[in-house]
Amino acid sequence: MSLFSSGPRGRATAPSGADGAVTTSSASSAVLDSAHVGDIVGALGTIARDDVGQRRRWWQRLRLLLVIMGPGLIVMVGDNDAGGVATYSQAGQNYGMALVWTLALLIPVLYVNQEMVLRLGAVSGVGHAKLIFERFGRFWGWFSVGDLFILNTLTIVTEFIGVSLALSFFGLPKSISVPTAAVVLFAVVAGGSFRRWERFLFALIAVNILVVPLVLFAHPPIGEMVGGLVPQFPGGLNSTLLLLIVAVVGTTVAPWQLFFQQSNLVDKRITPRWIPYARHDLRIGIAVVMAGAVVLMAAAAAAYAGTQGFGAFSDAGAVASGLSDRFGHTVGVLFAILLLDASLVGANAVGLATTYTLGDTFKRRHSLHWKLTQAPLFYAGYAFLLAISAAITFLPDAVLGLLTLAVQALAGVLLPSATVFLVLLCNDRPVLGPWVNTVRQNIIAGTIVWILVLLSLALTAATFFPNMSAGAVEIGFGVGAGIGVAGGCLIALSRRRADRRLVEQAAADLGGLDPDQMDDLDETVSGSLTRAERAALIAQDRATWRTPALATLDRPVMSPLRKAGLLTLRGYLIIAAVMIVIKIVQTATGTG
Repeated sequence: MSLFSSGPRGRATAPSGADGAVTTSSASSAVLDSAHVGDIVGALGTIARDDVGQRRRWWQRLRLLLVIMGPGLIVMVGDNDAGGVATYSQAGQNYGMALVWTLALLIPVLYVNQEMVLRLGAVSGVGHAKLIFERFGRFWGWFSVGDLFILNTLTIVTEFIGVSLALSFFGLPKSISVPTAAVVLFAVVAGGSFRRWERFLFALIAVNILVVPLVLFAHPPIGEMVGGLVPQFPGGLNSTLLLLIVAVVGTTVAPWQLFFQQSNLVDKRITPRWIPYARHDLRIGIAVVMAGAVVLMAAAAAAYAGTQGFGAFSDAGAVASGLSDRFGHTVGVLFAILLLDASLVGANAVGLATTYTLGDTFKRRHSLHWKLTQAPLFYAGYAFLLAISAAITFLPDAVLGLLTLAVQALAGVLLPSATVFLVLLCNDRPVLGPWVNTVRQNIIAGTIVWILVLLSLALTAATFFPNMSAGAVEIGFGVGAGIGVAGGCLIALSRRRADRRLVEQAAADLGGLDPDQMDDLDETVSGSLTRAERAALIAQDRATWRTPALATLDRPVMSPLRKAGLLTLRGYLIIAAVMIVIKIVQTATGTG
């Protein structure tokens, strides 16, 4: 008997039929695309679909990890894209190592958000957008993914800007570098082989080893790096500094990451049995991305410390030149290579996040296992994204400079909306069964969402009132924290009442038991098992539980209060996005 009887059990079954745009889900599985069922085929090996994963020796478990590794590592390294390189370099050039603390605080945000996505993908077998559309309907689906298509296109533009700046350091003009990069990116994706694609990404990720000689050549002061872990606001907590902090948040924890990792996990055919290994993959990715971010910030800080260029960031290409002038041409070359590499990884991941979502939205095949002729919309969408983004890259440099910072800041402002739906899905028991969020996970996730909202509120207020003091901002954060605690208590109370109603319903289904008798039955069943037996039963249930066909599940009720809250959040985020655009224009023109 399962300890989690929240609905019919789902088992991974390959959907039948291969001639349609997408296959129809079987009665026992939410998986829609037959390409998403089968052996795990990774860059470094294969795991059979029926493999139970029982390995006793450490080297055997390491081999499993190497095969499963990919989605978490790629999404994190893709996070250090061209916009990320530019943002971290700007923080270092303008403020030294004073903002390292923002990266440290983002580590739990990264893990909590992406771990929730990991569970959703492995258990459901469908993409993030598909779950939102199926569980909340078309209105809320478009509510969630509408921004994504626009923001991702602009993000890919920043990746091509990075390609252009990196290769211009070597004397290659934009007219050659950008089209060449677009063709290479499409050729890698359109090969019809998940394994070849992942091997190409692993080769690009390996280039990040260059951060080691970069930090050795630039030799930034370790004391300043450590001192930067203490929260501080150099020059005061003004709108310019807040804009950069929001940009750091947006480039480190971007909405596209949620959609990419879940779909890529599904495409790699990772199931609940392998979630512990996928979590290690994510942890490795976070370590890599944080190390790279700190080194990039430190290199820019070391290059401009004590010079006239300190506080006068222009673009990442200028940072490469600054490093070359300060520490020698080799250091500039290392930085330019890292910028190029980051741009290619970022463009690939963001483009796939968009076309995966496109397939989810329009119910078409969307897998790297399909050939070009088998999934034409998937590959055509990817080609169109690359083409339109490459074309925008040829706009005037002044416009592109504004665009780079704007994209990162907008991603930070829009993140709360994406995270809200993520938390809702991770509390959807019919979808996740025994994998739903625990109380602790909900508290952490809710705190993260509210902090992101407060941060964007602070930026909006500072843009409206440029002379607002740092003390006023701090008071605002304090009041906001109090409101957040009160709101959290109300939500917890409401959730407890809802759980009690579920117990009452379950008691009625068992022949009219009252809730107290139901609790006694629960304790009797639990008490008859040892702790080890109970843990083994839970582990077995988790390892095999899959989301049933989504069409067989009743949609969760969207209460009037929840609708009002989501619509209010959306309205506010639109205002905040407009304020960011205004602030960036003010900064560029010297009027803000």
